[in-house]
Amino acid sequence: MPTRKPRADARRNYERLLTEADAVFAEQGTDASLEAVARRAGVAIGTLYGHFPNRRTLVGALLRERNEELFDTGEDLLAAPQAAGALRRWIDLVVTHAASYQGLAALLADSTEDELHESCVRMTGIGDRLVRRAIEAGEVRADLTGEDVFTLMNAAAWTREHGTAGQAERLVDLTVRGFTPPERTAPAPR
Repeated sequence: MPTRKPRADARRNYERLLTEADAVFAEQGTDASLEAVARRAGVAIGTLYGHFPNRRTLVGALLRERNEELFDTGEDLLAAPQAAGALRRWIDLVVTHAASYQGLAALLADSTEDELHESCVRMTGIGDRLVRRAIEAGEVRADLTGEDVFTLMNAAAWTREHGTAGQAERLVDLTVRGFTPPERTAPAPR
């Protein structure tokens, strides 16, 4: 049986909820009251839950387009000439993305089978491929893993949320320097 298109008013409510959720989460973080989102959208809380059964579903819908843009950029980076530079660019992009809203990094790191989890799996997969490519090019340490990079990105996103963008960038800079293969690192002055 074919599914029918949502009614025009239902589609408007959906779009209004996304717009207001974006504003509320930008102001108050992902832990903001869903009642506040519904109120700002001019709908009842039941309407919000009718479209988005839980907070993670709402955040997943908000991030869907941004995620696709991020994934497309990640795929493009896999063809970039400098493998380590592409990996660093990916780290910076994901850190910025994961810090879009206060509390988002923690929400993304939470392991639940849903759209947000699937997005993390895709992000990790692209990161794994970028790491392998940089290892094969001899541009990073052979023992670097995608999990290492994913952990760094979460830590930097958390730092960016709770500290400053400068602190997060310093954390990434220091860690990325540690990715350099030992044979490419100049000996420390004595």
